[in-house]
Amino acid sequence: MAAAANDVSTNPARRWTRTIASVVVVTLLTATAPADTGPNFSRWIDGTNPAEPELQVQRIDADTLVIRQSVRTNFEAPFLYLLFGKKRALLIDSGAGGVAIRPTIDRLIASWRAAHGDRPLHLVVAHSHGHGDHHAGDAEFADRPDTDVVGLSAAHVARFFAIDDWPNRTGRYDLGERVVTIVPTPGHEPAHIMIYDARTRLMFSGDMLYPGRLYVPTDRFATFRASADRLAAFAKTHPIRALLGAHIEMTTTPGRDYPMRAATHPAEHALALPPSVIKTLRQATAAESSPLMIDRRADFILYPVPPKPAP
Repeated sequence: MAAAANDVSTNPARRWTRTIASVVVVTLLTATAPADTGPNFSRWIDGTNPAEPELQVQRIDADTLVIRQSVRTNFEAPFLYLLFGKKRALLIDSGAGGVAIRPTIDRLIASWRAAHGDRPLHLVVAHSHGHGDHHAGDAEFADRPDTDVVGLSAAHVARFFAIDDWPNRTGRYDLGERVVTIVPTPGHEPAHIMIYDARTRLMFSGDMLYPGRLYVPTDRFATFRASADRLAAFAKTHPIRALLGAHIEMTTTPGRDYPMRAATHPAEHALALPPSVIKTLRQATAAESSPLMIDRRADFILYPVPPKPAP
């Protein structure tokens, strides 16, 4: 990526004291990391520095970027993902609101295009699921040329990604010599999906599996358990290097989370989860009985909640 994309020093003191940049971009030194480990991210913005930028960008590689929204703009502090192929770019989620997302995405796309002979690039804005903290920025992209914004219902998702037997079958979507697999995982929310990228062997796991509280309405628990089984079956036939979810709500102390709506996240758990957590999640869902109980594990908390009232 060109230096004009607001790259800053990797020196922690300089990165955390810089106050004028609205976005931090850090290049990851993943080339030296073992092949069986997840991305080696630098420290994420966590709300502990009053001068932290509203958005932070880190690169997994030249075609795969992670954007984090500051907890100071919204307590959800979600992660967004931007994947580039030769014909299309895929943005997974559009933020929780409280900050403009599109200027950063446009800048990152312009930088990628400049490095690739200014080739045309169609943008697809998709969502891990339909909760508001993952699509609040959609309106920013409504009038953007050469852009599709995928709808929020399971029917919209299935139609766009050509999944003909939701949620039992997967979909494939070609970004241009980079095919991603869409894995339906409803339960947390009816349209929830995970997106698997064979190039990086990363699974973008949304709110179903991340270092935090995995909220599951009790009337959808059987659906969530079936999704955990489906995910485990997928992992048996697809090499997964790590799972990257949509939030961090756990601390570095195993099993300990932050208070709900915490304004700061000191000593955060790593974003990347190892593929072994898939088995742990499946065990946790299988172990649940009536009445459903909160199940606290080292890297996540299975968190049943009452059914949501009908609209």
